Amino acid sequence: MTNFMANKVHHTCYDNVFGLLFQCMPFYVPPSAIQPSISAIHRFLVAQRGVRAASLQQKTTIAMKSLHLFLLFAFVLPVSALWAQTQTIRGSVIDRQSEMPLIGAAVELLGNSQIQGATTDLDGTFELPGVPVGRQELRVSYLGYQSSTLTNVLVTAGKEVILDVRLEESLVSLNEVVVKATADKDKAVNDLATISARQFNTEEVMRYSGGRNDVGRLVANFAGVAASNDARNDIIIRGNSPTGVLWRMEGIPIPNPNHFSTLGTTGGPVSALNPNMIATSDFLTGAFPAEYGNALAGVFDINLRKGNRERNEYMFQLGAFSGLEALVEGPFRKSKGGSFVAAYRHSFVELANAAGMNVGTTALPRYKDLSFNLDFGQGKAGRFSVFGIGGHSSIEFLGADIDSTDLFADPSQNAYNVSRFGVAGVKHNLLLNDHAYIRTVLSVSHSGVTFNSEDINSPDDRDPLPLTDVKDELTTYRLSSYYNDKVNARLTLRTGILLQQQQLNTRVDTREGQPDLDGDGLRDWVNQRDFNGGFLQSEAFGQAQYRLSEALTLNAGLRGIYFSKTEDFAVEPRLALNYQLSPQSRLNLGYGMHHQTQPLPVFFFRELQPDGSSRPTNENLGFTRNQHLVLGYDFTPAPDWRIKAEAYHQWISRAPVENTPGSFSLLNAGADFVFPEKGSLVNEGTGRNLGVEMTVEKFFSKGYYGLLTVSVFEATYKGSDGVERSTAFDGRYVLNFLAGKEFRLDQSGKRFLTLDTKLTTAGGRPYTPVDLAASRIAGREVLREDEAFSLRLDDYFRWDFKIGFRSNSSKRKRSQTFFLDFQNLTNNDNVFAMRYNPVRNEVGRLNQIGFFPDVLYRVEF
Repeated sequence: MTNFMANKVHHTCYDNVFGLLFQCMPFYVPPSAIQPSISAIHRFLVAQRGVRAASLQQKTTIAMKSLHLFLLFAFVLPVSALWAQTQTIRGSVIDRQSEMPLIGAAVELLGNSQIQGATTDLDGTFELPGVPVGRQELRVSYLGYQSSTLTNVLVTAGKEVILDVRLEESLVSLNEVVVKATADKDKAVNDLATISARQFNTEEVMRYSGGRNDVGRLVANFAGVAASNDARNDIIIRGNSPTGVLWRMEGIPIPNPNHFSTLGTTGGPVSALNPNMIATSDFLTGAFPAEYGNALAGVFDINLRKGNRERNEYMFQLGAFSGLEALVEGPFRKSKGGSFVAAYRHSFVELANAAGMNVGTTALPRYKDLSFNLDFGQGKAGRFSVFGIGGHSSIEFLGADIDSTDLFADPSQNAYNVSRFGVAGVKHNLLLNDHAYIRTVLSVSHSGVTFNSEDINSPDDRDPLPLTDVKDELTTYRLSSYYNDKVNARLTLRTGILLQQQQLNTRVDTREGQPDLDGDGLRDWVNQRDFNGGFLQSEAFGQAQYRLSEALTLNAGLRGIYFSKTEDFAVEPRLALNYQLSPQSRLNLGYGMHHQTQPLPVFFFRELQPDGSSRPTNENLGFTRNQHLVLGYDFTPAPDWRIKAEAYHQWISRAPVENTPGSFSLLNAGADFVFPEKGSLVNEGTGRNLGVEMTVEKFFSKGYYGLLTVSVFEATYKGSDGVERSTAFDGRYVLNFLAGKEFRLDQSGKRFLTLDTKLTTAGGRPYTPVDLAASRIAGREVLREDEAFSLRLDDYFRWDFKIGFRSNSSKRKRSQTFFLDFQNLTNNDNVFAMRYNPVRNEVGRLNQIGFFPDVLYRVEF
C-alpha cells in the first residue's frame, strides 16, 4: 500500500529562559483519519528528530544551567532545623476477596527504636500518628489471615500517607496459622489477576528516569513491553499493535486518556492521566481474567485515589511535559468518612506565552486537563463516589512561519487541530453481608477531534484551497455491574455485565492522495468517512477462584461479547493455575481467548469508486481473535527481591486483510495518529507472537532499588497473499536496566538526594522499503508492498539519568521535591523512520529525540 505519513509535526527549540524547561520538546497535531501528502507533513516529523535542531553546545549549556538550578534548590533553600519532623499514616484494612473491613487488625511500624502501632476500628480504619519522615516499613496482621509487610512507604512532611491494605484469609484452622509477613508488590490489586499482571503506583511513575510523569512510559520498563517511539506513549505488548490495549478507570472502560489523541488510537504525545491522582493500579500483559474484555494485548486498570478524610492538603507542581498543576484534597461529609480530591493541569508554555514571554515557537501547543474523585462516604444505601477526567488540546501550523531551512516542511499549507475528551461516572459499592457485595459504575464519555488543512498557494489564486476536513464526535454511555461473593475461604465468585451504547458522528473529506477524475486541474474532494448513528456492545462474564490448598489456586471464567452493528458474538474461556512450590517460588499457567472490535476509523472507511463516488466497504468486519498461552515462574530469593520468568505463545486469527492477494494486515497499524486507507477488508488474516521474558527486581528498600527486564520475542503475520512476514512491531528484543539510590543529607532525615538511571536497548523495528523510482514519478512516497517489512531500522539505545532533591520542613507541614532528568544523555542518533523526501527526491532518515533535560518542581502542604 502507499505509505503516507498521517500527521503534522512541529518542534520548538527554546533559546531563552524557557529553554531550561522545554528544549526542543516535540508536539503533535492529531491529523485527519486520512493520510496527507509528504510535502504537507514533514515539519511535524521534525519533532521525531527532536533536539537535533539545536547544537550540542547549546544543549550542553542548557544542561549546565539546569544543574545550577538544581544546586540552588538543594543547598540554597533554607536549611531545616535539626529536630525531626513527623507525619500521620492512616488507612484501612479489608479482606482481599470480600472487601469487608477487618476489625481489630494490627498495624505496626517496624525498624524504629520506639514501638509504634495501631489497631483498626469498626470501619476497618486506623491512624498511626507521629511517624518520622523518610522511608518506613509497616506490618499488618489479623488473626486467621496471612499478614503483609509494606516496605518503602514514603513519609513526607507535606502530606499524610493514606494506605489501603488487603489481607488474604488462611485456609488452615486458627490454631495452625503461622504468621509470616511478606511483601506483595508483585501481586495485582485485582485478586483474580494471577498471571502476567503487576501493580504500580504514583511513586514509581515519578521515580523512574525518562518517564515524563506518564503511566504509559512507566510500563515500557516492564518485561514484554516496548515503546513505539520517543515522541508518543503508545505501547507494544508482546508484539501486538497498541490498538489492542484497554484503558479502564474505576472499573469501567474509558477513551484514550491522552492529549492530541485521535479516534481509534490508545496513545499520544502527552498524557492527560495525572499520576498524582491514581491509587495503586494494575497492568496486565496477557491471559487476563474474564473481567476484562474487548482487548487483544493488555489492560491498564486505573484506580483513582481518595482524598484525605481528616484534613485539607494542597500540592502545586511545575513540570516540563505535564505543565503547571494544582491539587487540593480534604474531608467531605466527614462523619461518613467521605473525602474529595481534584487536580488541574495547564500547559506551561501556553501560560508563558500568554504572559508575553517569548517561548520560541508560533505553533503553540495548548493543553489542559482536570481530574477529580468525590467520595460520599459510607451510608445506609452503600458507598457512592463521583469521578471524572477531561482534557482539551489544540495546535496550529501556519505555512508562513515554517523554517525555510527545513527541507521536510511545506510552507504552502496551514493546519488546525483541536482534540478533547471527557469521562464522568458514578460508582456505587453495596455490602450485602459479611461476604458479598455489588459494585456498579455508570458513566458517560465523550471524545472529539476536528482537523482542517488548506493550501494557501491555490493554483488559481482563489482563497486557500481546502485539503482536509475532519470531524469526529464519539459519545458513549456505559453501565458496569458485578456481584462478588466470598463463599468461604476457598471459593470466591464474581459475575457481571458491561453495556456500552455508542453514538458516533464522523465525517472526513479530503483531497490528499486523490486523483483528478473530473479534469479541473485539482485533486478531487472525496468523502472518506460519513456516519451518524449508534450501536450497542454488550459483555457479560463469570469468574471463580478456588483455592484447592494453601499452595494451589485455580481461576476459571467465561466472557461473552456481542456487537450490534455486525451482530457478531463470541464466548471467551479464561483459565489460570497457580502453584506455590515453596515459600519462595511459584509456578503459573494461564490461557485466555480474547476478541476485539475493529478500530472505528477502519470500520467506517469509505472506499473510492471508479465513478468518483465513495461507499463503505468495511462495515461487516467481525472481531479479531487472539489466544494467549502463558507459563510463568516466580522466585523470591530474599526479602524485597523478585525473579520472574514467563514464556508465551499467542495465536491471532480473523485479522482484517485485503480481499485480493497482498501483504496488508491491520495487525501492523495503531502506533500513529491515523489508520491505513484500506477498503474491502476481510477477516482472513493470521498472526503469531511468541517469546520469553525475565524480570529481576529489587524493590525499593534500604535506600536503593534495581530493575532488569529482558524480552526476546517474535511477531509475525500473514496477509491475503499467504506469505509469513515480520509485523511492524517485531523488534525481536528489549532490555531495560533501571537503578536508583537515595542519600540522606542530614541526621534528622529531612533532606534527601536521589540518583536514578535507566538504560534501554531494543531491536530495530521492521519497515517496508521505498520504491524510489515510483515515488519520483508520483511525487509522493510509494512503497514496495511485495517486500513489506523486509528491512530493519538500526537498533535503539538510550541512557537517561535523573538527579533529585527532597526537603521536609521541620516547622511546617510542608515538603518540596525537585529533579532534573537528563534524557538520551549520550545524544544517540536513534532512527525513527526512513522516508521519501519529495524536495530532494531521495530517501532520507528521520531521527528520534536527541538529548534534552526534563525538569519538575513540587511543593506539598
